[in-house]
Amino acid sequence: MAAASLNPSPALAAGPLTDSHGRVIHDLRVSVTDRCNYKCVYCRTGEHGAQYPELTAAEYLRLIRVFVSLGITKVRLTGGEPLLRRGLVELVQELAALRTLAGELLDLALTTNGHLLDTLAAPLKAAGLDRVTVSMDAVDAPTFERITRVPGSFDRVLGGIRAARAAGLTPLKINCVLLRGFNDDQIEGFARFARAENVVVRFIEFMPLEEGRLWNPEIVVSLREIVERISRVLPLVELPAREASETARRFGFSDGIGEIGVIAPVTQAFCGACSRLRLTSDGKIRTCLFSQVEHDLYGRLRAGASDPELAAYIVRTVQGKEARHHIGEPGFLKPSRSMVHIGG
Repeated sequence: MAAASLNPSPALAAGPLTDSHGRVIHDLRVSVTDRCNYKCVYCRTGEHGAQYPELTAAEYLRLIRVFVSLGITKVRLTGGEPLLRRGLVELVQELAALRTLAGELLDLALTTNGHLLDTLAAPLKAAGLDRVTVSMDAVDAPTFERITRVPGSFDRVLGGIRAARAAGLTPLKINCVLLRGFNDDQIEGFARFARAENVVVRFIEFMPLEEGRLWNPEIVVSLREIVERISRVLPLVELPAREASETARRFGFSDGIGEIGVIAPVTQAFCGACSRLRLTSDGKIRTCLFSQVEHDLYGRLRAGASDPELAAYIVRTVQGKEARHHIGEPGFLKPSRSMVHIGG
């Protein structure tokens, strides 16, 4: 595939990519598949698998290249489960080459359930991946496997975490989605896990992104409750944010060993500093997790659009980015896709 220009036009390349609310957009989440080898009960009903097509690696690369030309500095590969995607290591290697073309550091990260990470961690690091986030919703095997509905999954994920740390894919983050009455008994155990395994555990408030109709406000375990519960057994001190658009509130243990974070989109929404766009596996731009509208970037690529035309479309789309989500408000509508089909 011929390399596309990193400067679609002087007008488009001038200044950062900014939405109509004055937020600088520099973070792109790219789903490379909506397939997943887990059937986590809070995410999937288990009745449906992949629902959307996947672009070729060359097509993903071309679209990402255009985003980078507009000022994207963070690219995170997601799914579904991205490690199911053939050619992923080679795609990471191609994306890493954009660092030289862009003339600045491009941060490359990946979110995975960790099931296949034990054998892929070292090759991904060698290809140029910087960091990995592993989704892990319990620290004991029976609870974990009740959530994933895959026997033996706990040991596979734990092995993947340790392989990623050994490969240097750090700081290594563990994401835990909490549901009251389901896995909120894991909170204190995760705090100890963060210290024992030298990882950053991030608790995520449960959002209405599941395939079924499970979500309600009573299921949400709030940031305040999480911090209070951990502090009773392992005192915490709040840490400063590294950047304004950081989604997690950071906390360190008072003895200086270990860190946790809490992502609280429901009780303490951070929309005002949002810096993200999402590209689905079938090439649609989503300007918010809870968007009711998708923007067909890939359709324009297939119709023969040039890189400058694709860039212009991205700029126009960003201008329409929502000011905020409306979780829990009257008239709130879930997005047309569940999380597994959007990309984390």
